[in-house]
Order: sequence, then C-alpha cells, then structure tokens
Amino acid sequence: MAMLLEEIVQSVELWLKLLRKKPQPHVDPNLDPVLLVPGVAGSVLKAVDYDNGKEERVWIRIIGADYKCRTKLWSRFDPSTGKTVSLDPKSSIVVPEDRFGLYAIDVLDPDMIIGRDCVYYFHEMIVEMINWGFQEGKTLFGFGYDFRQSNRLPETLERLAAKLESVYNASGGKKINIISHSMGGLLLKCFMTLHSDIFEKYVKNWVAIAAPFKGAPGYVTSTFLNGMSFVEGWEQNFFISKWSMHQLLIECPSIYELMSCPNFHWECVPLLEFWREKLDSEGNSHITLESYSPAESAEIFKEALSSNSVIYNGENIPLPFSLEILKWANETREVLSSAKVPSEVKFYNIYGINLETPHSVCYGSEESPVTDLQQLPFFEPKYICVDGDGTVPSESAKADGLNAEARVGVPGEHRGILCDHHVFRILKHWLNADSDPYYNPLNDYVILPTSFEMEKHREKGIQVTSLKEEWEIISEDDRDSKADTKPVVGSISVSHVGDNHSSRSEARATVILHPQNEGKQHVELNAVSVSVDA
Repeated sequence: MAMLLEEIVQSVELWLKLLRKKPQPHVDPNLDPVLLVPGVAGSVLKAVDYDNGKEERVWIRIIGADYKCRTKLWSRFDPSTGKTVSLDPKSSIVVPEDRFGLYAIDVLDPDMIIGRDCVYYFHEMIVEMINWGFQEGKTLFGFGYDFRQSNRLPETLERLAAKLESVYNASGGKKINIISHSMGGLLLKCFMTLHSDIFEKYVKNWVAIAAPFKGAPGYVTSTFLNGMSFVEGWEQNFFISKWSMHQLLIECPSIYELMSCPNFHWECVPLLEFWREKLDSEGNSHITLESYSPAESAEIFKEALSSNSVIYNGENIPLPFSLEILKWANETREVLSSAKVPSEVKFYNIYGINLETPHSVCYGSEESPVTDLQQLPFFEPKYICVDGDGTVPSESAKADGLNAEARVGVPGEHRGILCDHHVFRILKHWLNADSDPYYNPLNDYVILPTSFEMEKHREKGIQVTSLKEEWEIISEDDRDSKADTKPVVGSISVSHVGDNHSSRSEARATVILHPQNEGKQHVELNAVSVSVDA
C-alpha cells in the first residue's frame, strides 16, 4: 500500500511540474530573424468545410489518418493552373498560422504521445534556437505550405512573399535568415529566380539543408511504383498506408519535381531496371535485365501505371502517370537551372552523408522475372545505393548550382539531420548566435592556439629559422578518445633551388598529435628551415 501511495505522490508531483509555467529563456535582441521552411510532407494541413467553416487536421493525424487522406487530400492536377485540386468539393486545404507559422512545422501530430519522435519535424531545432536567444514572433518564424503543389505555384510564392514582408516588419526591419529543409530548398530556389527583387530586399542568408537539388532518384522511382511510408517501424501502422500515399502523390507536381534531373552529369546515372521475360518468335523464353535512364523511365511509369485508378464517392477515377504534370515539372527545372544568388545574399549548403541512399531501383530477378509491366507495383524494389542521407544522394544535395559561401557534409539521416548537434553548432555560428572565433564549420571542430615560438639566425649567407607552434583541437566526434592512445607522428620536407643554382633552401617539419580525453587533441609542430645565398 505504501508503494502505491508513493507512486501516486510521485505522479502528482510530476503533474504539478508540468503545470508550472516554464521560465522565459533569455532573449537576445541583437539576433537577426530566422524563417524555417519545411520539405515535402513537412507541414500540418487542415481541411476547412465550405459550409460551416469547421476545421480538422488531415495531415498528419493518428485516428482516421488513412480515411482522411483518401477523402480530403486525394486530388487531381489542373494543367490550366498548375494546381492540384482536392477531389472533395466541400472543403479546401489550408496551412495553420498559429505561433507565427511555427505550429505547422513543429510537431506534425501534436496529439501523439507514444512514439512522438516520429512526428517531430523542426521541434528540436526550435527548442535549441530559443535557448540561443531567439523569440517566437520576434526573431523566429515558420512557413508551412501545401506540399502537394508545385514549387513554383504562384499562390504559394505569393504567400511566401507576404511572409517575408511580415517577418521583416515584425523584427524591426532586419533582413532574414532562411533555413530550408529538403524540398523547401527547391521552393526557395524557385522563389529566388522568379522574385529575385523581393528575395534580395528581405533575405540576408539562406541555409539549405538536405535539399534534393538534382532530385532524389531512388526515392521517387519507388514512390511512383510502390508508394511511400511517412514513418518506419511500428508507428506506420497508425499512419497512412503506402497505397493511399501512392494515390495521393501520383497527382502531386511536387513529387514529379523531385525526379532525377535528366540533364545532370551524374557520376553514376540512376537507372530503373527490371528482369524481364520475353518470348521470341519460336516461343522460347528469354530473361534479360533491362535498364532505363531518367529520361527513358517516364515511358515505363506510363505503361506500368496505365490502369491505376481509385474509387471516390462511387466513381472510378483514373490516376495514371501524368505526362501533363511531367511537362510542368520539366518547366520547373528550367526555372531552377537559371537561379542565381543575389549579390547581397549569402548562401550555405548542409547535406547528409554516410548513409546508404537509394539511387537506382531494380525489380524482379532471374528466378522471378517481370512478364507484364503493370505487375511492377506488386514487386519489391531492390536498391543500388550511393552515399547520402538515406533519401537524397549527397551528389544531388551538393549540386546546388549556386555561388555558395560553404558546403558542409554532416553524417545524418534525411529528417534526423534537423536535430543533429553538429548542424546546430554550424547554424549557431552562421547565424551569429555564438562568439567563438576559432570554430570551423567546414570540419566542425574548435581550434585553440596555445603556443607560438619563432627564432631566426643568420651568419655568413646562411639563414636558419626555427618554429614551434601548438594547438588544442576540440571535436564532438572524438568524445570517446583516450589519453593513453599513442601519439601520431608525421614529417615532411621540402627543398628549392634557385634558377641559377646559386641559392637553395630546405625545410623540415614534424607534426605530433597527442590524443587526450573528452574529444581533445594536442597538436605540436616543430619546423626548421635553412636557406643559403650565393
């Protein structure tokens, strides 16, 4: 009984702590405003009933998630406007503006308690930035959007222009730092091209994180043929089925704009492959591996999805691979290819590395070949992977085609990179939210010079210079390093002979790296140079 009472008391104490209002973190009035822009599926969406104005969250949710996706989000593309329009004629899709736009990109399902991490989006970055001194509505804002739409849809770009103006005014006329994630990078690049004057007027810095500048080949290929899951593991049982997502995304221009860029010179061209069985004129079976480039894959998608359809309100609606959307997407790529960063804006690129990332996709096998292309959606894809963040190849993310101040590769997963401490550290430096002059974002370490000595001696045409310098390097990657690890020693020597062979010089240097505890390393340089004049 005493144990039960103790548990009750502990529970009440915990509840009281939750009720207690959290103290307001320190606010730094000197910080420039930040606007966070999400990627595909990264915004809360609500359906608004035309008759009574009632709102309900349709992306993303637990209860009735699949049903709401089919009834409220399924749509058809209108080539006359470039907009995908919901099949439901009684409601419209809107993005909530609560908390200055941050609500829509923070936790995508605020009602979820167990397994909530799977619906965190910008949540941990928002918390981190508030701890740095940013304040919601003053220096921290969000821009959610209907991710089904094209990245150059005028309606979305107009909303973004209005958002930039409002952020600029709310912060007292300070230029804005934009941090985009994934497809948000394509949206910003389109806006920068089509509204360069507005972009230059309001934007100070743009940081793109994990942006698929040249597409996400493996991810999109399997999405077209097999659908996709927003989350992995047991949590996906509570979300939208892969089939329902497939039927949603097949009419989304944004997904077509994520296809592999056919004109990009890939190190290894991403392919759609499948083992296929064909009969010759004599009825003999032949099994071959067929391969199709990004430009050729459209015809395969067209044939494989030629009979794809959904039943909506009792009506059979065809949903084949859309050549009209593909045409629109190709025109978007033309817009993206002409983008330039305005002279007054600084651009930075952070991309994910060290994870196997789908690049080429193969269906079937020699033992179980494809006999009919319409069977492809029922085969499990097999991937040929390259380096990246698990979704976007690093080769694509690096190929921004822009004048960048820096490009930094960070080990991390596509969405998880938004809560990576290395990324936080880099952003804090670029946003001038720290004051560490020795931090190097390109390698994510701090270099502290600890000692410097130089001596020169000259006699009878011979000059001898000796140099000793020491540094302390602090890196988060080496927290497990031990002081008892043996030092690493390296040496180098260089020599130079004058043009008339009358003078020569030589230098030798030794570098010793002493591992220490808690990620620290001590570096010692000893160098001597000797020069002889004629």
